[in-house]
Amino acid sequence: MEYRPLGTTGLMVSAFCLGTMTFGEQNTEAEGHEQLDFALDHGINFIDTAEMYAIPPKPETQGSTERIIGTWLAARGNRDKIILATKVSGRSPNGWLRDDGAPTRLTRRQIDEAVHKSLKRLQTDYIDLYQVHYPERPVPQFGSNPVIWRTPEPAADETAIEESLDALDAHVKAGRIRHIGLSNETAWGTMRWLGAAAQSGAARVQSIQNAYSLVNRTFEVNLAEVALREKVGLLAYSALAQGYLTGKYRNGALPAGARKTLFNRLQRYETPHADAAVAAYCDLAAEHGLDPSQMALAFAVSRPFVTSVILGATTMAQLTTCMGATGVTIGPELEAAIDAIHLRHTNPCP
Repeated sequence: MEYRPLGTTGLMVSAFCLGTMTFGEQNTEAEGHEQLDFALDHGINFIDTAEMYAIPPKPETQGSTERIIGTWLAARGNRDKIILATKVSGRSPNGWLRDDGAPTRLTRRQIDEAVHKSLKRLQTDYIDLYQVHYPERPVPQFGSNPVIWRTPEPAADETAIEESLDALDAHVKAGRIRHIGLSNETAWGTMRWLGAAAQSGAARVQSIQNAYSLVNRTFEVNLAEVALREKVGLLAYSALAQGYLTGKYRNGALPAGARKTLFNRLQRYETPHADAAVAAYCDLAAEHGLDPSQMALAFAVSRPFVTSVILGATTMAQLTTCMGATGVTIGPELEAAIDAIHLRHTNPCP
């Protein structure tokens, strides 16, 4: 396993990170613990979760993923071996996340509530990386605006980035959070967070967790330069396009137990030309004698702006296959072929 710097923190995180959003929905507590044990045994020291998880989000399972990680940490007594990341929700109508039933916002009061609840569920007294799950301001996200840019109307009651940063910084100073990061953020937003920290002396953001895959390389357009020059590396999620780049959904297949089959909420990866792009990448992997999921993961982790690629699995067989990506190299010939497909099918699933 390769280890890389997490921003300017001095922490070294594994190039692959274990994503856990299925714990408490598609995976039981015992299965979650098994995945965590396997990951740690195979060199992964980086675990990612969120207050909202399990996915799909709903009141009945909210917080279950953090609780499962918490029972594992308590049972194994290995908190010092793990770099633990979780997230606070941005603006949303999901009032069931807060005690007073209010829609989620990145106000000081809501951040304070979220931090303390996550610490309790995780059974720890500190979080290594606390991330803003998505912005307070309205922006196109989660594939909601895939082709044509439409500027969302600013919210009249938008919480300023400076206020949110000040609230997070207070927890850093208190030792409850070691470092902060962003997720589902834009280049403008990332630079505003960095600028606010530079001006006030508050903690700077150290990472950005956005979608990045063979069928969604939009991060490269503006954010890659920000990531490299500002040392705010990408934590890439959905590197397998929520399973599409494994090939398991080709030709309309709906495997039993798969996310598409269970929840029918993968429309981000069902845009025009998505099928053709996925088929081209899967066929390319076959031509090179590679597992398509391992090729997709190896491509993501080989990018110079990537700090870590988040792996998500519902079975140990899937997780074992994903870990095999550590042995795959994207050589010049394969990279050229990937780029050729990208030029024919440019970002069909942003």
